[in-house]
Amino acid sequence: MTAGIIALIVLGGLLVLAIIVAMAVIGIYNKLVTMRNRYKNAYAQIDVQLKRRYDLIPNLVETAKGYMKHESGTLTAVTEARNIAYAASKSAASNPGDAAAMKNLVSAEAGLGGALSRLMVVSEQYPDLKANQNMMQLTEELTSTENKISFARQAYNDSVMTYNTDREVFPSNLIAGMFNFTAAELFVIDKPEEKNAPKVSFS
Repeated sequence: MTAGIIALIVLGGLLVLAIIVAMAVIGIYNKLVTMRNRYKNAYAQIDVQLKRRYDLIPNLVETAKGYMKHESGTLTAVTEARNIAYAASKSAASNPGDAAAMKNLVSAEAGLGGALSRLMVVSEQYPDLKANQNMMQLTEELTSTENKISFARQAYNDSVMTYNTDREVFPSNLIAGMFNFTAAELFVIDKPEEKNAPKVSFS
């Protein structure tokens, strides 16, 4: 076997190896893109429900305002917390992969949950408000929305966990580093008392 033939065989082997490596890189890259799109889509489902809740809260505050004339501080706190959470959600929605934006949203949502809980505790002292048909309907819709947010958040966190795990294992971590697939942030509320939806039912 001549040196030329050996060189051709080696070259062919290297070419085949290069093709295999390229196919593997393409496969891993496409998988990471798919999983990134999956968690972004999962966040979009959270965003739909968050917007629904942000739309309900001003109506809730307006209804309560007619009965809770001496609780303006509580109502203002809810409105301010809602506005902060709404701004944070817009930032997170533009890029769910941004860890800082997601952390801001988690913090803002915790603040909103606390403000809503305080409103509901105070509203218990107003029987006429509790009996108001509009208030009952709003709180029922808010409770339903809170439940949908919880389910959507769980689906999002599952997608993020799958993506983060895959981007950390070998050889995906090499491709993730080369193409800037950064870690995604979980949507987790740390304090146990804040993990529950605000108590908004008057039943």
